[in-house]
Amino acid sequence: MLAPKAPSWVAEFRAFVMRGNVVDLAVGIIIGAAFTGVVGSLVKDVFNPVLGILTGGVDFSNVFFALNGQTYANLEDAKKAGAPTVNIGLFINAIIQFLIVSFAVFWLVKVLTRLQVREDAKAAAPGPNKTEVLLAEIRDLLKAKAP
Repeated sequence: MLAPKAPSWVAEFRAFVMRGNVVDLAVGIIIGAAFTGVVGSLVKDVFNPVLGILTGGVDFSNVFFALNGQTYANLEDAKKAGAPTVNIGLFINAIIQFLIVSFAVFWLVKVLTRLQVREDAKAAAPGPNKTEVLLAEIRDLLKAKAP
C-alpha cells in the first residue's frame, strides 16, 4: 500500500528549516538562554551581595514601593498580600544583567570580527602574477634540461 503524498509545502518547510541560518539561529537561541541563566545567577548571587555591602546592606531584589500605601518587610510578603508594587530593585537587576550580556556580546563580536579579518587577509593573499608564473615555468624547463 502506498503512503499518501506529502503536501508540497512540507518539502519547502524542510528545506527552510535545514538551511544553515535557521540552524545557527536555533543554536544561538539555546546558548543565549543558557547564558542568560548564568548571567542572572551572576547578578543575583555575586554582584547584588557585593553592591549591597557597598551601599550599606541594601538588598536590591527587595527595593520596591507598595502602591497601596502599606509597608511590607520584603517583596515576597507584598506579593503574598496581593499588593501592587513598583519593583525598582528587580529593574536594577535587569539593567545589570543587560549590561553584562551587552559587554560579553561586544567582546565576542570583537573577537569574531578580528578572526574574520585575519581569515579574509589570508584568503585575499595575492597569488603569483603572470610574470612570476612564466618565470617559474622557465625555471622548471631549465631544471628538466640540465644534465
